[in-house]
Amino acid sequence: MIIPALGRAFRPMPARDRPPQNRPMPPENPPHPAQPPERSAAPPSEHTAPARTRIAALDVLRGFALCGILPANIQPIAGGGDIVTGRAWLDLFVHHRFFPIFSLLFGVGFALLMESASARGAAPRRLLLRRLLTLLAIGLAHYVLLWQGEILTVYALIGLLILLPSTWLPRWAVAGLAAAFLVTSLLAGGFYAMVPALFLLGSALVRYGVIDRIGRSARGPALLAAAFAAGAAPVLWMQAYGDGLDPRIVRLASVVAGLLLAGLYACLVLALLNTPLQRAVRAVFAPLGRMALTNYLTATLLVLAAGHLVGGVPRTWPSETVILIAVAVLALQWLWSGLWLRRHHYGPVEWLWRWATWARRPPLRRTHWAGDATTPIP
Repeated sequence: MIIPALGRAFRPMPARDRPPQNRPMPPENPPHPAQPPERSAAPPSEHTAPARTRIAALDVLRGFALCGILPANIQPIAGGGDIVTGRAWLDLFVHHRFFPIFSLLFGVGFALLMESASARGAAPRRLLLRRLLTLLAIGLAHYVLLWQGEILTVYALIGLLILLPSTWLPRWAVAGLAAAFLVTSLLAGGFYAMVPALFLLGSALVRYGVIDRIGRSARGPALLAAAFAAGAAPVLWMQAYGDGLDPRIVRLASVVAGLLLAGLYACLVLALLNTPLQRAVRAVFAPLGRMALTNYLTATLLVLAAGHLVGGVPRTWPSETVILIAVAVLALQWLWSGLWLRRHHYGPVEWLWRWATWARRPPLRRTHWAGDATTPIP
């Protein structure tokens, strides 16, 4: 099957063949001797098993996906409408190219939390139900107060209807359902129809052990990136130059290109994490990713404020204006995230979400200053 094959692709090279830089990355925040690891901020009674080490590559991927999602969302947020198309390079390489990464990571995080809760002796499905209901409440507030195009409500509902019930299924069934949903969504030609498939795929990757190996070798991600690039080239050509083709074919090509480019982007980032550039990559994206929910919500406020400053009709803004707003918002969030995480375990919204999930308040402030991997500048 595809999932076990991915596991073999991400298997590390033998030590004698591995370049010096291809060592496993250390945890994002090595635990202080006087406090538990990052993932173990649950009530003391739940510490019946060691907590998982935080997987730093997932934070990097979340931050990277956030950087790609924001440019596509700026005009819809500022103008209250849909994504503006007709800008060739944004349509080809940005629009709908990053949300598949975010959707996959949502399924990954869900399955990791399921494992963590089970190891601690908690009632995992009750805990996950609270987590999804809390996300639904956050999403509804975001929808009503700020932006009707937000995605959190959709994520919470799909999680309740598909992801949570899938926890009773064996892993082979989850992988099979992911494939079935993916084929169905491609035939339907819808971008957001892929969300259930990507949720289930992320869960299956955890249950097959692929996620535990993603930071150990550059070989697997590099090979997959080459495969994704080879597959994306013809469908991108069809999207760019398919004016004479059936519109349904062009639509399908756009959806397939979005999925393949998302895989290409993610694999390139994972490959870079096993090169001498890993410190720079982590410094840029990890702070944003560790506070992804907080940054997703505050981006709406910042884009609305930027829209008032820029003026005009958002749908008519040139690409340069969109990119400048995105860079300004992301730079501000990067700085704020790095400073916040020096003194706190979680972002503010992440902390509230964790509190509601575990039904007990986790520690927020660090007992010592953390000037390690959470600091923006390596």
